[in-house]
Amino acid sequence: EVGEPFKEEKAVAKYLRFNCPTKSTNMMGHRVDYFIASKAVDCLLDSKWAKAKKGEEALFTTRESVVDYCNRLLKKQFFHRALKVMKMKPDKDAKKEKEKGKAESGKEEEKKSKKESGKDEKTKKEKEKEKKKDGEKEECKKDETPGTPKKKETKRKFKLEPHEDQVFLDGNEVYVWIYDPVHFKTFAMGLVLVIAVIAATLFPLWPAEMRVGVYYLSVGAGCFVASILLLAVARCILFLIIWLITGGRHHFWFLPNLTADVGFIDSFRPLYTHEYKGPKADLKKEEKSESKKQQKHDSEEKSDSEKKEEDDGKTEATRNSGTDGSGGERHSDTDSDRREDDRSQHSSGNGNDFEMITKEELEQQTDEGDCEEEEEEDTKSRPSHEKS
Repeated sequence: EVGEPFKEEKAVAKYLRFNCPTKSTNMMGHRVDYFIASKAVDCLLDSKWAKAKKGEEALFTTRESVVDYCNRLLKKQFFHRALKVMKMKPDKDAKKEKEKGKAESGKEEEKKSKKESGKDEKTKKEKEKEKKKDGEKEECKKDETPGTPKKKETKRKFKLEPHEDQVFLDGNEVYVWIYDPVHFKTFAMGLVLVIAVIAATLFPLWPAEMRVGVYYLSVGAGCFVASILLLAVARCILFLIIWLITGGRHHFWFLPNLTADVGFIDSFRPLYTHEYKGPKADLKKEEKSESKKQQKHDSEEKSDSEKKEEDDGKTEATRNSGTDGSGGERHSDTDSDRREDDRSQHSSGNGNDFEMITKEELEQQTDEGDCEEEEEEDTKSRPSHEKS
């Protein structure tokens, strides 16, 4: 036999009922509210009963003490334990099984065809990897593009059934509320509503000044509502007139958010909106798209040119390092020897005995040859002077 609950137990149950997070669902054809045991324990550990008063000990010190107290509340039928039963969908399961069977049969056929065909497995793997990479890139692009709807997470549906073992356990166990007290806010709102109805019925007994004031207020409210309705009709007529005159090219809305589901102040913002939907608008859209494409191409070309410049810089650096390492041998060579070596390399690399040379190069070579002959004559004449 379970006795009647004490005042303290009622207070704890009331606090838990209004402060512990609850969810609603159907159970045995009735709408019920349920909570999770671990959240209820956390809620009571944060309550005033978990703090010690002067000369008194705290009611809740550990999670075990809260579980014992909740077992008392369960026995006094404030709530009862329930069992989650997941809902199964037989039609979809049968379809999935059929699809799995078809996929397995298709895989077996593919294996047989692979055995019969003498193609290399490496090439197939490489192709599959490339396909996977392409698919991943496309998925990344789709995810990055704004405006793409994200996939909704499917939640599995369940129903509640009464549990055989009625015990309070700390964890993810589900408990359904039986205790349903009236909240103070609902009580106050009901009281105010009753007083307002009684005052409206006693309107003839009100003082004359109050009745005149209420009359003017009602007339003002009626005029405001009528003005909003007239504005809504007028804006539609204005839109139709402009649309017909311009042949559907200009869309002009006065107070576009007047009838939208927004706040009172936002319904009057903005004052108007205008859109042009004609052939020029389509041309502008095409021009914008083309300009975007050109910008992309320019950026790609710039990146390619930058890469080429970097490569050229690296090759020049390597050449300079090679020339520095060679030392005095390179300095002793003349320009004509270097050019002859380059010509021989070009002829041997290309497989040709001759090479095309422009007139300017020929003139430069002749000038350089003359300068070299003069230098040789100078060198020959110098030792003779020195001997003399």
